[in-house]
Amino acid sequence: MQVKKLDQKIFFITGTDTDVGKTICCKTLLQAANQQQLTTVAYKPIAAGCEMTADGLRNDDALILQQYSNIKLSYHDVNPIAFLQPVAPHIAAKISKTAIKTSQITQGLNNLKKFNSDVILIEGAGGWRLPLNEKETLADWVVEQQFPVILVVGMKLGCLNHALLTYESILHEGLQVVGWIANQLQSDMLYYQQNIDFLTQNIKAPLLAEIPYIKDVKNSKINGLVDFDFS
Repeated sequence: MQVKKLDQKIFFITGTDTDVGKTICCKTLLQAANQQQLTTVAYKPIAAGCEMTADGLRNDDALILQQYSNIKLSYHDVNPIAFLQPVAPHIAAKISKTAIKTSQITQGLNNLKKFNSDVILIEGAGGWRLPLNEKETLADWVVEQQFPVILVVGMKLGCLNHALLTYESILHEGLQVVGWIANQLQSDMLYYQQNIDFLTQNIKAPLLAEIPYIKDVKNSKINGLVDFDFS
């Protein structure tokens, strides 16, 4: 008897700010999905802060997503829009005399859909309302696509305000937050558990994982931390 294939599930991963650990959380989610015997691809449509290599611009975060997707992808499949300078992408686009268009982002996603994976994880850039140009944000594209959202909270002083503002903004757009992940940015955050307790009470979505402080994201082994049913 043929087993019915899971409908393709797409999740958008956003953060409370830049550098809050979206990539380590995407890596953890990919590992969890892989352990559930699901086929996976990951997408980082925009990356600013790349290194020029013999093969072209390469971003460390996108390379991690490429590595942990269990379907083989080219770098361009994972990260079609790349900029050298580590600045806001709409500024990087102006510097390079290009423009970021949502049609490019959609085209890249449609390319990934052709791999027929069970799960597609899309990692945002920066925070929720990342500008793409003078008029559009990446959040506008997510709303247009109606993706469920996973929120990454960088656990540090100020995270409660950032987390609630981001969470409320996502809900205000009519989107579903299917879960959140607490990523420890410090090895010794004061009153960490009290912060977790507050967020658990005020974010009406499950806490999917608490990621411990990790110094080396690329080589860390973090299997088994996420409890999430991708179906």
